[in-house]
Formats: sequence, structure tokens, C-alpha cells
Amino acid sequence: MSETSVVESRLREAGIVLPGAAAPVANYVGAVRSGRSLTVSGQLCLDGEGRLVARGRLGEHISPQEGREAAKACAINLLAQVKHAAGSLDRVVRVVRLGGFINAVPDFVDLPAVMNGASDLMVLAFGDAGRHARSTIGVASLPLGAAVEVEGLFEVDGDA
Repeated sequence: MSETSVVESRLREAGIVLPGAAAPVANYVGAVRSGRSLTVSGQLCLDGEGRLVARGRLGEHISPQEGREAAKACAINLLAQVKHAAGSLDRVVRVVRLGGFINAVPDFVDLPAVMNGASDLMVLAFGDAGRHARSTIGVASLPLGAAVEVEGLFEVDGDA
């Protein structure tokens, strides 16, 4: 029986249980480790059952609050990939960067508030080590019609 990590315990206290890492749907891998850097491919806003949390465009079909929840779902999936690649979330030294892609109508300007759903989860999970650099970009469409996709760069300890 494996021990639950400190970070996963913190997430569980907040009602969050990580799903398994999603398998890639095309010719890429979920994460690549190079030295202490772990780059995680963009994760869609899928729930633990593999269903989209939010489908459509912010400012048209999706409210900002629904967008925040979608970004949080993406971040949960990012952490599942990190756990799979690193073996434990406790090996994360720092969340270096998140990149957010928000499926939005051209005049939707609340992109940063939507992306806070992912950023807030990283700070919840890792404390100050979860504070990160970030880009948030509005896009015309995302795979499967998802409302949000988030990618990440993490620093992890130990050997590759």
C-alpha cells in the first residue's frame, strides 16, 4: 500500500481526489522530464469520468464562474500527469509556469479571472511554491469543444 503524499492529503482536505493520468489522444506524451524540469502537455477540463466540465465558448455558452471551474479541472488533470511522471506530488519543488487557453468570443476580456481557477489550485496544493509565471490566451476553439486547456512547467527534485 502506497503512502499518500502531503500534497495529496492537502487536496483531499479540499475535497479533491486526483484521477489517473489521461492517455494522450494523438502523437505526443503527457509529460516530458529533462533534468529537474517537467513539462506537462495541455490538459482539457475533463472530470474524473473523462467528461468535459465545460464545452463551448466563454462569453457565449459558458459563464466566467463555469470557466474558473473548468480551469480548476484542467489543473487537477495537470497534477495527475505530474504524479504519474514524478511518482509523487511531494517531489514538486516549484510550479514554474502555467499556460492557459480559453475558448472565448473575441470580446471576452475576463480571461485572467477564468485562469485563476488553475492558479488558485496550484497555490492550494503547494503553498508559495505553487505561485508561478503565467500566460492566458483567448482562442477560437479547443479540442473536443472544451472551454479551457492548461499546460504547465514544474521543477521536481531527484533524478530523471
